[in-house]
Amino acid sequence: MIKTIIFDFGNVFVNLNIDAAHKHALDTFQIDALSEEMLGFNSFYEQGLISTDEFLEFYAENFPKLSKVELIDIWNFMLKDFPENRLDFLKTLQQSSKYKLILLSNTNTLHINYIQEHISFYAEFKNCFDAFYLSHEINLVKPNQDIFEFVLNDNKLKAEECLFIDDNQDNINAAHTLKLKTWHINPETEDVINLFETKKNLF
Repeated sequence: MIKTIIFDFGNVFVNLNIDAAHKHALDTFQIDALSEEMLGFNSFYEQGLISTDEFLEFYAENFPKLSKVELIDIWNFMLKDFPENRLDFLKTLQQSSKYKLILLSNTNTLHINYIQEHISFYAEFKNCFDAFYLSHEINLVKPNQDIFEFVLNDNKLKAEECLFIDDNQDNINAAHTLKLKTWHINPETEDVINLFETKKNLF
């Protein structure tokens, strides 16, 4: 029996275009691929292990022709719209009081700042959750097992009573390892608002 629903943020509530953002970055940087060092800095930033200033300074040193404003625009390029019907779905779910609701997202300060500036109902969205975990605030990231263990322990949850919803297969696999129920949502063809129709076998 599902008692807790753990949601990812990107491509579950806010739409992302990761492929286009990656291509935009490569085109703007005029490189063929991100270096291991860049990928490392991106990961450190997502884990909150370096500050926004340190993150931007790294890219500014590597691409001195680009301003920090331009670098921020490149970084935030993947963030698209947040359909308000998903907020309506979440509010209805919260008001039902049937499930504990948790958000678990790999993200960073720049992305959250952008979302807060461009999505007027962000605070209302956040208030729908019983717990709200952002990777850069808790210094843990998916798909590492410790982030799932942290959420389970912090909320005194039984894994088999939790449903985890994410668009990333590696994250789904990690949740499976700990015996959570999962929905590997396809943002191209599925929508979280159809949760109870799509995964009716779990409820």
